[in-house]
Amino acid sequence: MPRPLFDAPLSTQLLSAEGELLSARIAADGQWRMPAADSVSSRLKAAVLVYEDRRFRQHWGVSLSGIGRAIRDNWQAGAVVSGGSTITMQVARMARGNKSRTLGQKVMEALWATRMEWRYDKDEILAFWLANAPFGGNVVGAEAAARRYYGRSPEELSWAEAATLAVLPNSPALIHPGRARDALRDKRDRLLDQLAAAGHCSSEEVGLARLEPLPERPHPLPREAGHLLERLRSDKGAGRYRSSLNAALQRRVAGMVREHHLALAGNGIHNAAAMVTEVSSGRVVAYVGNVPDLAPAFAPDVDVITSPRSPGSLLKPMLYALAQEEGRISSKQLLPDVPTSFGDFRPANFYRDYDGAVPADEALARSLNIPFVYLLQDYGTERFHAALREYGFKQLLRGPDHYGLSLVLGGGEITMEEINAWFLGMARQQRYFYERQGWYAEADFQPATLLDAESRDPLADLNQVAGAVGAGAGFKTLEALTALNRPDETGASHRFSSHQKVAWKTGTSFGFRDAWAVGCTPAYVVSVWTGNADGEGRAGLVGVRAAAPLLFRILRALEQDGGEAPRWFEAPYDDMTEATVCQTSGYLAGPDCPTTAEWQAANAERASVCRFHQRIFTTPEGDYRVNQDCAPGQLVTGRQFQLPSRQAYFYRRRHPEYRSLIPWHPDCANAADAGSPMQFIYPHGNGAISAGKNWHGEIEPVFFELSHQKEESTVHWHIDGEFMGSTTRFHSLAVEITEGRHTITVVDEDGARLERRFVVR
Repeated sequence: MPRPLFDAPLSTQLLSAEGELLSARIAADGQWRMPAADSVSSRLKAAVLVYEDRRFRQHWGVSLSGIGRAIRDNWQAGAVVSGGSTITMQVARMARGNKSRTLGQKVMEALWATRMEWRYDKDEILAFWLANAPFGGNVVGAEAAARRYYGRSPEELSWAEAATLAVLPNSPALIHPGRARDALRDKRDRLLDQLAAAGHCSSEEVGLARLEPLPERPHPLPREAGHLLERLRSDKGAGRYRSSLNAALQRRVAGMVREHHLALAGNGIHNAAAMVTEVSSGRVVAYVGNVPDLAPAFAPDVDVITSPRSPGSLLKPMLYALAQEEGRISSKQLLPDVPTSFGDFRPANFYRDYDGAVPADEALARSLNIPFVYLLQDYGTERFHAALREYGFKQLLRGPDHYGLSLVLGGGEITMEEINAWFLGMARQQRYFYERQGWYAEADFQPATLLDAESRDPLADLNQVAGAVGAGAGFKTLEALTALNRPDETGASHRFSSHQKVAWKTGTSFGFRDAWAVGCTPAYVVSVWTGNADGEGRAGLVGVRAAAPLLFRILRALEQDGGEAPRWFEAPYDDMTEATVCQTSGYLAGPDCPTTAEWQAANAERASVCRFHQRIFTTPEGDYRVNQDCAPGQLVTGRQFQLPSRQAYFYRRRHPEYRSLIPWHPDCANAADAGSPMQFIYPHGNGAISAGKNWHGEIEPVFFELSHQKEESTVHWHIDGEFMGSTTRFHSLAVEITEGRHTITVVDEDGARLERRFVVR
């Protein structure tokens, strides 16, 4: 006798966390054969035992009285009307492939039945029968029969329904509509009488049961969360999977995705997906891998949740958090936002406008490209790539050199599951910081679990190591993402409403192929994607317009459902520091800065000191700069905020209060460098500068920069007497230079001259 006893292919079932059937797929051999259920309806068990084998609990696999009764009945009928087989013998026949009923086969079934009684208990044998008995057509087993004929689980069957199913394996052809329906009804009703006589149900229940109709055509099985079912079947094989999904929420989110798709389809945008994760348990509670009931022409079978797609700007929060963690930036620190070329890479802001300099948190909220390319250049592409891989972004299959600085703008590929996991980790890290007493859980940033049994305890497996980003930097990152106003590709502002505080980020891939929106609250993480599964781009396929509305609709539905709604994250002060920063630049305050105190990530004290405020001396009227050599006794001390010329040009358009550096008094023209309208921004002074090296060990170009009082001026650059080039308006020049001592000289169109010596190391 083989182990296992049955090895026929199984259908696959996907159940909700509550046990409701969401979806099912037919077995490989074309049969509806469901895996054995954990529990069986008491009504169905009673009906089967009364009809098939009343002495099932007493015999050892073979019933001599049953065989004798079968011989008598067959002799009286003049034909085979009863086989005398016990349920155990019937299981043996099913396990042997339902071979022809000969005397030899009957003997083999009896031998197998006897051995089965030693190997299995009675409940296991009955479960084998219920899982493998034929119920007509391609329906095998009571689970499949109850689902196909009555649209419910065996546990929910009425007495009439249980009796109908109990008689079918003996005459499975009776189930077909139009075929011997009276015979099926008679069998059912006789069994109902026998059940009442055996004390299983009352005569009143039998009377009501007789009034119930017979099943007509088979019920279609539900087809919800089909992409998750296919994923589990592909990863784990056929079987019954009790998922983590909330059935009601799954239907609601699927309906919203369908309606959102209808709104976008007129613009040639045919696919959409959404995923909802519960922060407390780390479980997925809604999984819509694509638009439900989508036409075959639009790739409905593609599971977008696991499909690699370009993230657009979705990786900017990771870089922001990493830079905060290291103390490279504070949340209000100004980042450059000017048109710039990084070798052959020429990024631009989405809506082709520039701020000159912009606070880091605002750059993140508005998803500005240029500031984050500068930030990535400072942080290092290799280190950022390694951190993303550590966070679980496994679709970044190539090395950092392949992606370069475009990595932070969507130059690689990720999956929705990966970005969802990052936001889930951030939310769990914040929500449980104090409950964990400042410790961290390694599992926080792992993908959300899909099965009901895999709930993730937020207080399990803790350690003191924060990983790439601690709670302080994480909190500042989520705070920066809470603004409800966001610009689109034209710069137009879109405002979204929410009664709860939400940290959210959109993304739009190059060529308008992918539109993303991901948001988290202390209770849920919601991820949304819209686009075309075949990668076709469409105008208007922008995160803030094509994905964010669906994100906020789902978030509002979660609010309305009255589920868990904890308050916003409490600042993790144990992983933060109160820093004194420049009120204007956001850098650590220098001696000439107006200051303010701000809570920043723990390593904020490592950040750079503000270099944009200068202490100056002016005439009493403030019209001119002076010094002791040219205006003794008439000095008024002041300070002035001065950005590099390229940044200043764009900055003053948004900040009309910004003023260029006050000119020198004519009487001070002979002071050292005093008469020059130019000032070096880099190099800062007569000293050493460092030239970075690339992966090949080659020295990278050094960027020299100066400011000029005249906006439209032209400056000619010379190094060691050799002409290097000219600049107009924006005075920055990249020069490949050797190690050692050098002299840089600049001359403007009016003949003004400035010189500086430096050493390259």
